[in-house]
Amino acid sequence: MKKLIMLRHGESLWNKENRFTGWTDITLSQKGEEEARNAGKILKKNNIKIDIAYTSVLKRANQTLFLTLENNDNLGIPVLRNYRLNERHYGALQGLNKEETANKYGADQVKIWRRSYDVLPPLLSEDDKRNPKFDELYKGIDNLPLGESLKMCLERAVPYYESIIKPSFVNHDVILIAAHGNSLRSLAKYIENISDEDIVNLEIKTGVLTVYELDDNLNFVRKYELSWKK
Repeated sequence: MKKLIMLRHGESLWNKENRFTGWTDITLSQKGEEEARNAGKILKKNNIKIDIAYTSVLKRANQTLFLTLENNDNLGIPVLRNYRLNERHYGALQGLNKEETANKYGADQVKIWRRSYDVLPPLLSEDDKRNPKFDELYKGIDNLPLGESLKMCLERAVPYYESIIKPSFVNHDVILIAAHGNSLRSLAKYIENISDEDIVNLEIKTGVLTVYELDDNLNFVRKYELSWKK
């Protein structure tokens, strides 16, 4: 039985401030660092060692991965980073407080922007300083988004899973993906065959490990959480 373990990064500074973060490269809060350490400790308690790990290029996911592996005595394994595991790009919403945005546009509209499958947020303009083309992290990458729906996030994350992550099960039994709420929701939708309507209700908590057990043909068998949270 193979294990694919998904871990949403710990609380970031903008999670704490209730802001739309997206591709903005925000670090973990102190609480988020502790969440990541606890994720490593619960892996250790369950005698689960990671063989190889995948993460995005964003600090909060990388910090989470390092602290998790450190507290599972698992440093030194191969780690691959790719922007295709980045959070969904929230476009012009990035940096805005969610409550203030709900007061301005209405809670229903903000819920649609946040949770729906194929609705785009307001897009950035080409000359907006938040446009990822101005960020060295994405130098040489074409067709960078100015905003994304969950569907668009899925359309970059799932091909990466299929072409890069999944084939590594040939040589590895336990794979960890440390990423973000929406990139992980995208992968969960694909692996579990969740409908477009039902994916709205899937919430992935910070710092909680979701374990997917896969059969020898890498078909989904079951999932469960390894959570230290009460």
